[in-house]
Amino acid sequence: MLVKRTITVTKEFPELGKRIKKARENDTRSLIQICKEAGISRSYWHQIENEDLRAAVTEDIIRKIEATLQIDLGVSFE
Repeated sequence: MLVKRTITVTKEFPELGKRIKKARENDTRSLIQICKEAGISRSYWHQIENEDLRAAVTEDIIRKIEATLQIDLGVSFE
């Protein structure tokens, strides 16, 4: 039998939303295209950029943003 233990760790990354917005604005693709490639809705993307979220954004979403924008946001839990 498999038993899974999930540990939730949250950490503050000041102005991460602003850095994501700046990287997106420097990209030649439209917001629609970027969101499509990242698999994130436009409304959720704007919530991330504005840091207006009800819950913490997941690390998986941050990694998708990094891959889509081809940047390293420096998000690490180590």
